[in-house]
Amino acid sequence: MIDFCLVGAGFIGPVHAENLAAHPKARLSWVVDLDAKAGSALASKYGARSATNLAEALADPALRAVVVCTPPRTHVTIIEAAANAGKAIFCEKPVDLDLARVDRCNDILARTGVPFYVAFNRRFDPSHRALHDAIREGEIGRPEMLILSSRDPEISPPDAVAATPYGIFYDTMIHDFDMARWLMDDEPVEIVARTACMLDENENPHRDPDTAMVVLRMTGGGLVHVNSSFRAVYGYDQRIEVFGATGMLISDNHRATTVERFGKDGVRRDPLLHFFIERYARSYRLELDAFVEALESGAPPAIGLDDGRRALMIAEAGVQSAKTGAPVALPV
Repeated sequence: MIDFCLVGAGFIGPVHAENLAAHPKARLSWVVDLDAKAGSALASKYGARSATNLAEALADPALRAVVVCTPPRTHVTIIEAAANAGKAIFCEKPVDLDLARVDRCNDILARTGVPFYVAFNRRFDPSHRALHDAIREGEIGRPEMLILSSRDPEISPPDAVAATPYGIFYDTMIHDFDMARWLMDDEPVEIVARTACMLDENENPHRDPDTAMVVLRMTGGGLVHVNSSFRAVYGYDQRIEVFGATGMLISDNHRATTVERFGKDGVRRDPLLHFFIERYARSYRLELDAFVEALESGAPPAIGLDDGRRALMIAEAGVQSAKTGAPVALPV
């Protein structure tokens, strides 16, 4: 059994806690959160210990790995402490909101040599993985266009929006930027981004972009289009289309069932799954499986710091393009 410490009891933390507790080769031993009540409640649910001070958990010699689920600006401090304590690290995306701080992580990880994984969970979604594998097997020839539609059913609460300006790039489309690199097996050399505030001032009082479109030009000449919105009233909209020289592949939306109901009033289907926790539930379990397997085998985790850095670099360039209205070149 691999003993884990979960840092951050809110938002995505309970998802990882549940998966750790259910995993046959993992054990949730600690939950650390500055909110003692929240940390204690989550820990007691799974028989773990709780603390408000990370050092207390890191001092446990049985502890082998840390899962970082706190806000992005706190990640580097936690990564540094965990790495210096010799613990493997599973870090939610983004690694940080600043490339210089991500590079600081690189120095820390190079010095300590601890395993490090960035949680781009969508790579583990079975439908997206099947699409990826079909591209690699040459089913559609050379991929020429990739379209990623990634639309949330609602905007984050105002305090969360204020904490991360241009969060639609850093919190949402950063997943799509990682998917673009992974699916196309290529790096972008240019980005053009446009944004808008389509929600009214009651829904989006900070007037941070809630709607965005991006076009990436890849090294090999392929084009990628990413569109994102915080107002998909019909549910969590997650579609991928890859157009190639000899065909096309689509990874479509998920629903609770595939039943179609036919009647005099037309055809009805189940609505889309509501949000990311429901839509990507299996991918969260599968990424944990892969991380545990890597720790057991000694192999490097499937997604590393460089992947996190490159996705952040694309996000930063996208924000720059959105602000200036000009294309931004990206280093390969």
